Amino acid sequence: MSDIIVIGAGVIGLSAALRLQQAGHSVTIIAKDFPTPFEAADKRALINYTSQWGGAHNRWVLPTNPAEQREHEFSLTTYRHMEATLREFPEAGITFMKGIEYFENPPPVHRDLTVEKALQLGLEEFKLLEKKDFPDDKVAWGCEYKTWCVNPMVYCSFLLRHFHILGGKAMAMELRNLNEAFLVKAVPGVKLVVNCSGQGFNDPAVFPTRGQTCLVANPCPATVTRQNADGSWSFCVPRNFHGGTIIGGTKEPDNWDPEPSPETRARLLSAFAATYPPIVADGPLQPLGDIVGRRPTRRGGIRLEREEIAADEIKGLQDNEARSIVHAYGLGGRGFELSWGVAEEVFELVKQRVSSRL
Repeated sequence: MSDIIVIGAGVIGLSAALRLQQAGHSVTIIAKDFPTPFEAADKRALINYTSQWGGAHNRWVLPTNPAEQREHEFSLTTYRHMEATLREFPEAGITFMKGIEYFENPPPVHRDLTVEKALQLGLEEFKLLEKKDFPDDKVAWGCEYKTWCVNPMVYCSFLLRHFHILGGKAMAMELRNLNEAFLVKAVPGVKLVVNCSGQGFNDPAVFPTRGQTCLVANPCPATVTRQNADGSWSFCVPRNFHGGTIIGGTKEPDNWDPEPSPETRARLLSAFAATYPPIVADGPLQPLGDIVGRRPTRRGGIRLEREEIAADEIKGLQDNEARSIVHAYGLGGRGFELSWGVAEEVFELVKQRVSSRL
């Protein structure tokens, strides 16, 4: 099998590296940032390492077009993988629990959703909520289902350890461009690179979507999401394994501001306590820290394809053989949800490339 470099140690890079490793490839991860415990992480220095700060749960996005259907299939693949991983590795940082959703102004795809349709889409333990279950009169639609969430520091560290135990190599290095990966002396002659860099190396279609959340000590037995009529969101994602609960959140395209806003924190905490009163049943919310992250979003959606690079385009190569790059980046805030579906697609693209060279 081939020597492969995976660029990026976020959830997409780690998942893709493991999937390729399972297929027998020799894989090296090159990344600027790697998983770090929350207590020791420099939030400002790691602001672009999105997986560190992700809410990290599965919220079903009901498909209305082919692109969304493809992503839904990725979500289902990830869901099944999380189930299997939890059975084999209970320490991996994965928890299955109830997911609750509220909409003030639900789109047609939600209004038309029935239990039968939900089951066809793969939603387990789906239930439409009644008006008496809503937190207030502004909510017009709600549902619940079985879902998963992860503590991202625990989970990503688990993936990296698992990769290492299986023989993978990791190098802390910041690349200036993609072609540099083909010239890394520690992996001589590499012909294939997987670009899981998040932001895609100066791809003009990529932009940051700033998110601010707050970590609180209060536990929560469910992941809860509310979309308000003005398009804003209120949500919580439990980080079990002594990780507290994330309360969010904002979605601010093209906002590079690294500083958390105290006013935003107050608004987020107040809104969620009103949406889900059980979280404050034993006392007020206990903030542990504000989090600001930059979701690597891409106009036109995920880039998931293989690109062939002529040898003369890579200065410094010692041979004339073309190289290949498999791109897998630009997932915005859905990296964890789609991770193993994307990893499987990366594997297929690599397999096609290897087969074409035989």
